[in-house]
Amino acid sequence: TGMGHLRVTKEGLRLEGESEFLFPLYAKEIHSRVDSSLLLQSTHNVTVNARNSHGEVTGRLNVGPKMVEFHSQQFQINSKDGKPLFTVDENEVVIGTDKLRVTGPEGALFEHSVETPLVKAEAFKQLRLESPTRSLSMDAPRGINIKAQAGNIEALSQMDIKLQSSDGVLLLDAETVRLPKLPEGTRGSSGVSQGLYEICVCPDGKLYLSVAGVGSTCQEYSRVCQ
Repeated sequence: TGMGHLRVTKEGLRLEGESEFLFPLYAKEIHSRVDSSLLLQSTHNVTVNARNSHGEVTGRLNVGPKMVEFHSQQFQINSKDGKPLFTVDENEVVIGTDKLRVTGPEGALFEHSVETPLVKAEAFKQLRLESPTRSLSMDAPRGINIKAQAGNIEALSQMDIKLQSSDGVLLLDAETVRLPKLPEGTRGSSGVSQGLYEICVCPDGKLYLSVAGVGSTCQEYSRVCQ
């Protein structure tokens, strides 16, 4: 029936307490008792290998004192109902959950481009996109929509902010458009503009510059407005 902590039962071999194997152990299944967990421990590391019919290692899990390593063509974590939650291979990393939460105080850091259909902050939280030392670029073939339903949208820059449209128009659709820090020129002698310009508005809202004069040089039916 066995010896010491080793017992022979109809299910196989049963070990009680802690056991140490000095040479390789070959078994089809290794499981713990119903009321306890299975513990594998070593003074160096614990390595689990999977081999093919030729004896070649096709997968390896190495649990060391400072690092956990996994060597295989693909690594996947599934939920209890079999849904893939996290998949890694040589080409990509796929996160299959409905929500990706990054709880670090500095947020998420991406060395290269990020492709996503939606960037959204938590409820009652601010969304901030920032590039401290380089530029921030957002590209979309069919348009970019930035919306704040219950607050303001701010764009801050140390240098210039450029709004450019290659084929269309730049539309500022608001009840009031203000330029509070626009410098004002002083009135000089007649016929001397001093390199100053007047901002004119067409009936349809288009803006254009006109060389400043003693009086207003804006024309309601200017060629720019046609």
